[in-house]
Amino acid sequence: MAGLVTRLCLVPVLAGGLDVNAGWTAEQGVDAPSYAVIEPRSRNLNLDVVVLACEQVDDGRVLQLQLYLTNDGPLMPDGVAAGRAKADPRAEIVIDDHVFPVGLLFAEDHVVLSDETREMFPGLSEHLLDAIEQGTTMRLNFDLVAEPVGRPEAFDGGAVVDLQAGPAGTRGKVVAAVRRCATGPAPQNVALASPRR
Repeated sequence: MAGLVTRLCLVPVLAGGLDVNAGWTAEQGVDAPSYAVIEPRSRNLNLDVVVLACEQVDDGRVLQLQLYLTNDGPLMPDGVAAGRAKADPRAEIVIDDHVFPVGLLFAEDHVVLSDETREMFPGLSEHLLDAIEQGTTMRLNFDLVAEPVGRPEAFDGGAVVDLQAGPAGTRGKVVAAVRRCATGPAPQNVALASPRR
């Protein structure tokens, strides 16, 4: 993730934890948010929150889906030892039955999901961003555990995010506001803080 300059300060947003019924929570205290946070409605792995983040890259910005964990990692299904992680994990995002294969990239304190790159930087396509903004339910499916010899690959971890949670008048608007970060003035550059509770 070298070259990514914009960082998130999530501690104020997550103070006291998130309400899963609140939907996306945008960066506070700014006119143009550079990130929004949402807690999955359900999950069977060590995923804490999902962040839609606007990241500075060279002379522009990309939007990423970043996953912050409940511990130091790696991302794994509940009750599975880290030593069973497979060498080539895979993931997909399913929004209202539309499947988006995505790449998995592992940073120091979070995981990035992306379906395209911009000048070698991982990001989200407009098609996927439209689905996140307008969709109802987002499922994150992961194949993280090495299968026994002879067994086919299978998804073994997952999370469900209610994209329509929150007050009716705000649904989709928070995602739309963060998307404007990619085309508007440069977002504020603040210190990184891991979203621990």
